[in-house]
Amino acid sequence: MRLTAIQEEDLVFVHEAEEATGVPRATIRQWASRGKIRRFSGENRLTGNGHEYKTMYALPEIEEMARTYRATPQRGLRAA
Repeated sequence: MRLTAIQEEDLVFVHEAEEATGVPRATIRQWASRGKIRRFSGENRLTGNGHEYKTMYALPEIEEMARTYRATPQRGLRAA
């Protein structure tokens, strides 16, 4: 991961990053837990439904990772 200067307007919540890049939320969270992208404090912003978002991500970092992202097909059920 290349460290770049991140502006405040580059920070997005996971659902916004998913809409912008097409990468599933679980994958974005997995990249963050593995240290491939950085997490930032969401400053406890509220949604319209009263839920708190506590974590934000840098959209440029996710877009960089998304360039090489390929969804892995899930395994089918095995016959018994």
